[in-house]
Amino acid sequence: MNVLAKPVLGLEAFLAWENEQPERHEFHRGEVFAMVGARRVHAVVVDNLRAGLRQHVKGSGCRVFGESAKLQIGDDTVLYPDVFVTCDKADLATDIVFRSPLLVVEVLSQSTVAYDRGLKFALYRRVPSLREYLVVDPDSRRVEAFRRDAAGQWFIHDMSESDTLEVACLDGRIPMSELFDGVDAPPVA
Repeated sequence: MNVLAKPVLGLEAFLAWENEQPERHEFHRGEVFAMVGARRVHAVVVDNLRAGLRQHVKGSGCRVFGESAKLQIGDDTVLYPDVFVTCDKADLATDIVFRSPLLVVEVLSQSTVAYDRGLKFALYRRVPSLREYLVVDPDSRRVEAFRRDAAGQWFIHDMSESDTLEVACLDGRIPMSELFDGVDAPPVA
């Protein structure tokens, strides 16, 4: 039996193809992955994060972008973070592809938790400019920050029991009540 090889796209071919598509797709090492729609709670938390971060970076020369903006990692990966902040001049001038975020945030869902904590985080760690990766679980209200120190080591900071989300790389704070505004409280165990 002959097995047909799956065609592998290069980065430029993917970007040209992706820019013509009505849906979003992520790209890693020649493979294309369709992005699925998000639940209401996901959209609410993403919107709250963008609003809180946007207020904090206003006038700083940094900008907040959302899930419709492409982030290129190396020559083999393009992802769509839920939220990211960049202060890089080249990023602030681009129309299509960003490359140098300072902060990336992923809002988890049951279908993405393993990917966002595993391979996606490993891919983000390849970005030299990245200083902080936030993982927000709207169902359990767990919030964890992975922060890179001056030596390049990553450390976890669990803010799940805190009243405030601290974004160290921006010296910013968002009250958890604002982050989860519009999200039902998790059931009491």
